Amino acid sequence: MHSRHPTLTLLIALVFVALTPGITAASPTTDAQLRTLFDTTWQKELEAEPQMANYLGDNRYNDRWTDMSGAAIERRHQHDLITLAALRAIPRASLSPAAQLDYDLFEREYTQRLAIWPFKPHLYSINHQGGIQTLHEVTELLQFRTTKDYEDWIARLEGVGTLIDQHITLLEQAVREGRTQPRVIMQRIPSQLALQNVAKPEQSPFCAPFTRFPEEFDAATRARLTSAGRGAIERVVLPAYARFTKTFNEIYLPATRSTVGISDTPQGRDYYRERVTYHTTLSSLTADEIHDIGLAEVRRIRAEMMAVKEKVGFKGSLQEFFTFLRTDPQFYYKSSQELFEGYLAVSKRIDPNLVRVFGKLPRTPYGVRPIPMTSAPNTTTAYYQGPAADGTRPGFYYVNLYRPEVRPKYEMEVLSIHEAVPGHHLQIALAMEQAAKPDFRRHAGYTAYVEGWALYSESLGEELGLYQDPYSKFGQLTYDMWRAVRLVVDTGIHAKGWTREQAIAFFINNAAKTEADIVNEVDRYISWPGQALAYKIGQLRIQDLRREAETTLGSHFNVRAFHDTVLETGAVPLDLMESHVRAWINKEKLLDSSR
Repeated sequence: MHSRHPTLTLLIALVFVALTPGITAASPTTDAQLRTLFDTTWQKELEAEPQMANYLGDNRYNDRWTDMSGAAIERRHQHDLITLAALRAIPRASLSPAAQLDYDLFEREYTQRLAIWPFKPHLYSINHQGGIQTLHEVTELLQFRTTKDYEDWIARLEGVGTLIDQHITLLEQAVREGRTQPRVIMQRIPSQLALQNVAKPEQSPFCAPFTRFPEEFDAATRARLTSAGRGAIERVVLPAYARFTKTFNEIYLPATRSTVGISDTPQGRDYYRERVTYHTTLSSLTADEIHDIGLAEVRRIRAEMMAVKEKVGFKGSLQEFFTFLRTDPQFYYKSSQELFEGYLAVSKRIDPNLVRVFGKLPRTPYGVRPIPMTSAPNTTTAYYQGPAADGTRPGFYYVNLYRPEVRPKYEMEVLSIHEAVPGHHLQIALAMEQAAKPDFRRHAGYTAYVEGWALYSESLGEELGLYQDPYSKFGQLTYDMWRAVRLVVDTGIHAKGWTREQAIAFFINNAAKTEADIVNEVDRYISWPGQALAYKIGQLRIQDLRREAETTLGSHFNVRAFHDTVLETGAVPLDLMESHVRAWINKEKLLDSSR
């Protein structure tokens, strides 16, 4: 969801040249020229990154993969330079106020792309939560309805070998330059690769689409497509994964680093500073300041947890209460199916109450799906997948059903609020439905806004009729603590030299989450520096703005109008969100004084 549309071509430069001649500060068509730049760039970048197009429901490029060759990576960088130059050739002063905001956000996007370039992020592209080893999971985004859908997939299967060889080259470069992932998380990869290294093509996860066909396909068509698909898997996919596995096990894994902080890689400290700024959208915050904010939040939430412990009459210490919550069978379902049905029931309880606190709701629906078992053991409790841009695919709330005995019932309400509504689905679907905005804004993914909103949404549980059970309220506090702990642990690992064991111990001492979840979370922070900081920083800014609005407007404060105001811009950096909300507060204050 985030700053993620690099292109592979310089042809866009020809369009930019055509856009810029004759533009003056007085030109009445400057807004239109800027929009043409946005639209043309967007289309080129969708073409360049087929998997991102798939995420947005655009299936025009389903017969190919993103080119990960060194030459293509360099072309993408050159494209970013050209794009930024083309933007700056358009006189900002001649734009309308709305277009000036679009201009500023577009400029920020490409400036950030250039800022990360020196750190070679493509060399860290494999991690235990995803990468070439889980490439087949793109099928979760695809709809196999026509013969062309299957033929496109077969074409992709034929191209897997080239893509994997490109990733082998990246692994080898990462080893040469010392830009590897930590060994402790890379040790998870061989078990994932084992799912690809099967004896027969029909055992490959890439073969799954050929096990289900639309009813209208005749037997001959099914046989033809199945034969072609299995043939491509046998000739191309299986040998390619064998090559990758050999390189990974014999060259990459032995060269991985024993430490976990990104600061231990070349330019690592500078890289982390850049990631902190990128994910929080705030250049003023340092890692030390964020660490201290996290410690203060841990203390605050811990006090609230103690109050709930007293309310339920638990006589032991908070640590003993955590152990009780992690181990007592009453808090867990016995089967994956029961757990899944529980998530469905929670989602249905939330939906009718949204009108209490929101004036505008998205038209696009969402569904609940299990996380694929190929990745479930190594990923988080849940995640959200956005809808197709054209409305042909709903949003999906993916839940982890692996080991239901470690998925507590008391976390289900808060988790559903965050990932579905009024968290990610409500915010992302509303943004995508704003057709008047440029595509890069409709699909913007500023982490501090997107995740900050979802975490803020968790605090709306009581207003939505949830958290009636004190254990469920404790679940909300557990999730809030989880994000506060992130501030401490992420900065601890990447800026203060913490070990993985230190991070896990701090987490266990302050949150009731199960140890399995905690280990997965810490490993996520290790492999994704800075991303975890965005949640709590964004939440705190939105909560501060709400308090400011409530204090300023008093009895005239309207929570539905406040939420609609926060959401109407789509995802933006936190400083721009603050300016927008404060303008609304001042406008409402003037209206109140005139009543």
